[in-house]
Amino acid sequence: MAETTRPSLTSGGWKQLPFDAFRDGVTIHWIRRFEGDQPGVALLKYEPGATVPRHRHEGLETILVIDGIQSDETGDYDCGSYIVNAPGTEHSVWSATGCVVLIQWDRPVTILKEDMV
Repeated sequence: MAETTRPSLTSGGWKQLPFDAFRDGVTIHWIRRFEGDQPGVALLKYEPGATVPRHRHEGLETILVIDGIQSDETGDYDCGSYIVNAPGTEHSVWSATGCVVLIQWDRPVTILKEDMV
């Protein structure tokens, strides 16, 4: 039987969940890890000033901002914003204020540059 997670993420339920190191300034709580051809689903928590370097999406990525503001080259996305990044698109991500996002990746991303562009 598949695991089902139903904490009330949008009303702060994420605050009780354990997060592990992911990137400098970014931690992760896996809801569903990549398995075979199945997508990965996770919560990412960005500390204020955290960045993710330029990367390419090898599959569809969807993001729901549930706290704070996440930014990329096309704009700033506050709580409640829903972002869709198509396969083949590239961007860098950061959060000046810190944020928490619910993210689903069809495939892991490919990091292109460790420095922001």
